[in-house]
Amino acid sequence: MAPELYWNEKIETMERGDLDALIDERVKYTVRYAAEHSPFYRRWFAEHRIDPASVTSHEDLLELPIVGGNTIRENQPPTTPDFAFLSVKNKDVFTVHETTGTSGIPKSFFLTWEDWERYAEKYARAFTMEGLVPGDRLVVCASYGMNIGANTMTLAAHLVGLSVVPEGKCTFPVRVIRHYRPTVIVGSVFKLLRLARRLRADGIDPAESGVRRLIIGGEGFAEESRVYLEKVWGSEAYNTYGSTEGTMCGECSVKQGLHCPEDLVHVDLYDPAMGRFVKDGEDGRLVLTTLLPPGGKAGTLLLNYDTEDWSRVVTRERCACGRTHLKVLPPWREAETVVIQGCAVNRIEIERAVFQPDNLNSITGEYEAFVYGDEDETVLRVSMECDDPAHADRKKIEQAFIAALFSDRPDLREAYEEERFRVIFNFTPPGGLELAAVKGRPKRLVDRR
Repeated sequence: MAPELYWNEKIETMERGDLDALIDERVKYTVRYAAEHSPFYRRWFAEHRIDPASVTSHEDLLELPIVGGNTIRENQPPTTPDFAFLSVKNKDVFTVHETTGTSGIPKSFFLTWEDWERYAEKYARAFTMEGLVPGDRLVVCASYGMNIGANTMTLAAHLVGLSVVPEGKCTFPVRVIRHYRPTVIVGSVFKLLRLARRLRADGIDPAESGVRRLIIGGEGFAEESRVYLEKVWGSEAYNTYGSTEGTMCGECSVKQGLHCPEDLVHVDLYDPAMGRFVKDGEDGRLVLTTLLPPGGKAGTLLLNYDTEDWSRVVTRERCACGRTHLKVLPPWREAETVVIQGCAVNRIEIERAVFQPDNLNSITGEYEAFVYGDEDETVLRVSMECDDPAHADRKKIEQAFIAALFSDRPDLREAYEEERFRVIFNFTPPGGLELAAVKGRPKRLVDRR
């Protein structure tokens, strides 16, 4: 393995004791800043009878209430006349942003230039740990606009010394690959697989295109789909997790979890069903807290913010890459989970079953799944796209899917064997899936009950 590269080696490899002390210093300052500058948190502290001065360490955050996305929506127009989470004067706001709004009214965020510098720092660390170096040419297949992802990556690219091709979408002309010879592409798994098919149709082998790194962002994915993507492109693929709220975690060369930049954002995990924060190794929803260096400003800061994305702490020990910042499992979205006969099933589990190696000789990887039925019987209908449905080994694909879906889900298998749960399959030619006609990012697992 090549020597590990760092963007900020002193911080990224800091001993745990020193890192915790730095985090505590920033927690203390950030809480004080929130009490002094955020109308929402000033009221929040008063309503919950919390003395901001009593919060002096990251452990103290575990005693504070949790704030969710609806809380932000309830404290901005049209519900209220003002933005209660705005934490600077208007003259200090550099840009205004919104989330995608896929789960409701978009949440508004205000960024100072300092916020942008910190966001870019997080992605610069991720790009560096993923092996990007000065001189790389980066195609950004993420939309530029109210969402911050593409702009953040562009700023980080400037810091690292990358040349950016700001396409915004993966539907760019094939000539971009021929003429500009990009070495890195950022996009989702399916955007990158579709791009590979377009390259092949134009006589270009993706593995010979000169692309040496793929950075996957925008959605969770099964490890099996990553393996297939790397095979198609003949290059390494790395995972990232980012949000307008400011998480931005990256995967190092070890590829066993995402490093969280603990000096810039604090992460805890919480299980709402149990009503408590969970221990390392247990599943919980990511709860983040903005961390400001003493003297810093933030346009919108968050304390104990529930992302509604689930994960698990992999380790807080020093990684083989040399970094000491904690690692979490790639997050999965609660909104992409359905309950089947009392069993919670996430989209990633469906995707894992689709992307079984033997299946990919016949199918393209494009799929969609729908849930029907009632309490007595639930039906999962899985549609998969094939290059040639007439010659696909349907029985073999179905058997591989069922085996993978039940491999570590005895609860689901029991429902299947008792005929309370059925799986039916549909195979379509290219472009035959319902989602092919949907603009934007379609849902691949839909509950139609």
